[in-house]
Amino acid sequence: MKITDLNGYEIEVTDLKEAICIAKRNTGYSHEDKSFSDFDKRQNAYWMDIYEKLKAIKKRLNNN
Repeated sequence: MKITDLNGYEIEVTDLKEAICIAKRNTGYSHEDKSFSDFDKRQNAYWMDIYEKLKAIKKRLNNN
């Protein structure tokens, strides 16, 4: 299966469970140095979008 990231790139997902774990793990990172706050916000938005898309796929698959 494939998902499209916020930048418009298609990402092929071969292990949905592992992909969900990776995306969830990456949503919580931030730098202690506040000069990276804009970068951290963009990264968090990116990974949260990926996580939500993967969870939606899982939900759809579980409902079938």
